[in-house]
Amino acid sequence: MNRNGPLALAFHALVVLFVTAPILVVCVVAFTSRGYLSLPTDGLSLRWFYAIGDRPEFLASFRTSLWLAALSSTIAVVLAVPAALAIGRLKFAGRGLLLSLFQSPLMIPHLVLGIALLRFFTEAGLGISGWTLVAGHLVVVFPFALRLILTTSVGLDQQIENAAVSLGASRWTKFRRITLPLILPGVVSGWILSFIQSFDEVTMSVFISTPHTTTLPVRLFLYIQDNIDPLVASVSAILIVLTVIVMVVLDRLFGMERLLVGPGRS
Repeated sequence: MNRNGPLALAFHALVVLFVTAPILVVCVVAFTSRGYLSLPTDGLSLRWFYAIGDRPEFLASFRTSLWLAALSSTIAVVLAVPAALAIGRLKFAGRGLLLSLFQSPLMIPHLVLGIALLRFFTEAGLGISGWTLVAGHLVVVFPFALRLILTTSVGLDQQIENAAVSLGASRWTKFRRITLPLILPGVVSGWILSFIQSFDEVTMSVFISTPHTTTLPVRLFLYIQDNIDPLVASVSAILIVLTVIVMVVLDRLFGMERLLVGPGRS
């Protein structure tokens, strides 16, 4: 089939429509004037966007989700960089076992993980706080950061680093000026994916959240248990718009292809 033919274009259009249809439906429902989820609607209204202002707990949960996702993804990347360089470039006993251990949270249902973390923190006398929530999110997002950074670190040409050492570069200088720029696409994409995973995490967070550290997904989950109004749709629409704006700004400032793939790659 011709990639530029009408059938190919129609197929691509259907795929895009299939992927974006749920997002579009949420955005349309957010503007309904009715007091319940309905589509089609009688008219468009900003009623449910104004209603967000009457619930400051949603804004507080949004701030909690932001700092939690930023902190956990940053810690995950900082830990994943040396782990990926060691696993991807060194050969030692237990290398495969260590990698499997780091990736094991991907195979554990988040429901089980949430219960296990709650029991662990309780038995260890740590209680439930913001820092235990960060630790729980770190367990969840670390495999994503490690996987992407490991992908970029495996194929590094070590002769470039050896050349820098032969010219008198210290280990820190070699890492800062040679190694880090080469693995930067993996670091950036790993941080972004970890941030998304942390921000959207709800199943595990339900078990280790407190009233003062309730994330936005958990807040929405608790809200829809007792309410059927479109307030959740309006919050989701705002998040969608903010995500699009951030992606456009990153693309304009740095270029998404350069950030995620690296310069000179395709």
